[in-house]
Amino acid sequence: MMSETRQAISCAAPGVEIVASYVSHAIKLDAAHPAAEWQTARPVSFCSDWQGKNPDPERETQVHALWSAETLYLRYECRYRELYVFGDADANGRRDHLWDRDVAEAFLQPDPSREHYYKEFEVSPNGMWIDLDVFPGGISDLKSGMQRSVVLNERSHTWAAELAIPMKAVTPHFDPGAVWRANFYRIEGSKEPRSYMAWQPTHTPAPNFHVPSAFGKLRFSRH
Repeated sequence: MMSETRQAISCAAPGVEIVASYVSHAIKLDAAHPAAEWQTARPVSFCSDWQGKNPDPERETQVHALWSAETLYLRYECRYRELYVFGDADANGRRDHLWDRDVAEAFLQPDPSREHYYKEFEVSPNGMWIDLDVFPGGISDLKSGMQRSVVLNERSHTWAAELAIPMKAVTPHFDPGAVWRANFYRIEGSKEPRSYMAWQPTHTPAPNFHVPSAFGKLRFSRH
């Protein structure tokens, strides 16, 4: 999990780019015992709200990214103050309206020219998930085949999640030379005002993550 040194510096103004490190083989998901390959991925960190204000190091989020030709891997390392999760889900862990409880989220847009088309992936501290296809005027179930591993440490007030997202679920023709748009978010809290935290602030008057013009960049390293 995150070091104390990293915690101290992570709430500085975020960069606008995350770089996914290349892996030539499948990564075993194990949030409690992360694969060595995660060490090659430089994380991005955030702990400020959707307006870029009110930084809270006790709610810091770090995101690492890896990629292969078949899969995008994301690892979240999260600090929390309190837990608020659903107690029920589908048999496979899927939960509608997961954002009404604590979650970590990724919005991925492989084709920035189609600004209002992107994919949404969410995971909760107790392992529930949802994936969505977002398009003008609505959303639908993505049915991406995403896999996940989640570990919660209540003593240290941390949780971590690893996601394996099939590239074909995000884009039909993956080009590692392309630059995607992306944003990462956290929601925490049992009642309003809840904490709505964003890697790239959306600067809306009320909390709103669906602002693709505010997304950062996701690059794919070939090394």
